[in-house]
Amino acid sequence: MKIFWKAFFASLLAILIASFLMIFVLVGMISAVTSFKDQTVTIKSQSLLLLKLDNRIVERKSNNPFEDLEFPGLTSSTTTGLNQILSCIEKAKTDERIKGIFLELSEVNSGYATVEEIRNALINFKTSGKFIYTYADMISQKAYYLATVSDSLILNPMGMFDFRGLSAEHTFYKKALDKFGIEMQVVRGKNNKFKSAVEPFLFEKMSDANREQTGVYLKSIWNHVLKGISEQRKIPLDSLNIYANEVMTFQKADKALKYRFFDNLKYRDQVLVDFRILTNLGVNDEIPVVSVGEYDKVPKPIDPTGLPKDRIAIVYAEGEIDGATEGSYQIDSKEVSKGIREARTDSAVKAIVLRVNSPGGSAYGSEVIWREVILAQKVKPVVVSMGDYAASGGYYIACGADAIIANPTTITGSIGVFGLIPNLSGLLSDKIGITFDNISTNEHSDMPSLTRKMTPFEMNLMQSYVESTYETFISHVADGRKKTSTFIDSIGQGRVWSGENGKSNGLVDEFGGLNDAVKLAATKAGIEHYRIKELPKQKDTFEELMKSFSTKLQNKVLQSKLGDSYYLWQNFSREFKSNGIYARMPFNLEIN
Repeated sequence: MKIFWKAFFASLLAILIASFLMIFVLVGMISAVTSFKDQTVTIKSQSLLLLKLDNRIVERKSNNPFEDLEFPGLTSSTTTGLNQILSCIEKAKTDERIKGIFLELSEVNSGYATVEEIRNALINFKTSGKFIYTYADMISQKAYYLATVSDSLILNPMGMFDFRGLSAEHTFYKKALDKFGIEMQVVRGKNNKFKSAVEPFLFEKMSDANREQTGVYLKSIWNHVLKGISEQRKIPLDSLNIYANEVMTFQKADKALKYRFFDNLKYRDQVLVDFRILTNLGVNDEIPVVSVGEYDKVPKPIDPTGLPKDRIAIVYAEGEIDGATEGSYQIDSKEVSKGIREARTDSAVKAIVLRVNSPGGSAYGSEVIWREVILAQKVKPVVVSMGDYAASGGYYIACGADAIIANPTTITGSIGVFGLIPNLSGLLSDKIGITFDNISTNEHSDMPSLTRKMTPFEMNLMQSYVESTYETFISHVADGRKKTSTFIDSIGQGRVWSGENGKSNGLVDEFGGLNDAVKLAATKAGIEHYRIKELPKQKDTFEELMKSFSTKLQNKVLQSKLGDSYYLWQNFSREFKSNGIYARMPFNLEIN
């Protein structure tokens, strides 16, 4: 017994010492990261602002200093905030030390609407008379669309130029579920024929309705992209489609040059010569380059009129609404509602911009945020700015605003709801041999159950619940958009639209990005000088670290093991964690 207690206390002491050491290490790491974050960046004259944009672009970068921490041997997934990128481009426009922007592009890790916002910011930057120079070893068509605003567009002589048109791929789980004996019981609105979020569990391919809606918004986005390329590169629209059919991706670079996609073919050393000429540097002088991450630390010029007391609040709503997966970029309906409420009750805030980048999620969570938007809209202007996605629940939370601004390539609409209840009895009983038995006080006390099929009564009950939620959804949209419920139902039914389609059918008021939404909000509030207040307030460094460290490590391990199939696992597992009624787009929609 004496040996046992000796071993026990020795182990306890070791655990305590290890815990204290871990705390000291974490505090040291946090201090190091924080001090690095606060370091002053010195910008040399004749500098170039470097935009690579290969990191995942989010609306607002997390306050967690370890968000981009790379674990040895595991996949890295660093992030850059769109707010950082737009701010840096705006600062560089008037910063005499910045001579131009260097776009070193291969891929842009975002949707087309985000690309559109950055592209418009670059077009505005060019009004300063400064240059934009793009060089690529290989470049995707999404990155190329962004690059076409450049004064010089250069490809490596052996480079690859991806240009072949858009495609959208949907993933279906029906056959896999059948093999495992899993039945996904789906309840959706009777008129929601376009609500394709449930199709992966019902079919093995797209329904006719889904194929129709996907074709419409893909064509809308592609035509907009072609128009932008045509205007900048002076290539006829008909010719662009002919070249896409040739699949430029696997053509030689000199053919892309011949078709005027590029201004020249050069190697990197030749590009460096160009930079020295453009920046008036000597042959052997080092070319000063500053990244977005560095330049973001440079303070904006002081407003000569003084510090404005009026503010415009930007409330960020990014990700799945009350998502079943944890992460920095999920919408917590309570936190977003709190942010809107804070902006509403703050007398210094004269207008609110709700920035929505969401495929939807919980119908209840959407209702909670919608309510706060309505309350805020009664006392001060509320303008919605849509990012890559503002569909289903993402549109639900937007519809009560005074005005809705989106890019032509934004994915929106998808006004519809559904419920999913897995029946695992086939897997557990037939495949594994696990059976269940229960005792209930009432006929449906165990509803909903994952271990049995729903009865006709239960299915009808769920159907009525879903129909009621859909009626509430279209009623909110009809009130917000000043339309009849009948009209909203005709363009709803779960149908996905592009921002361009949305402007035509009344779901969107104007085209533009976040900066345009802020300007419109200021106009509606009758103010000219203002500061930006970003909400919800980000958690402090230590709290963010403790919240996400273990989850981030777990996700990185899965990403490392599963590779490109990681998102399939993520989508599939999400459905078994979710509950309630959802207003959501398909998670596995990819536009390539």
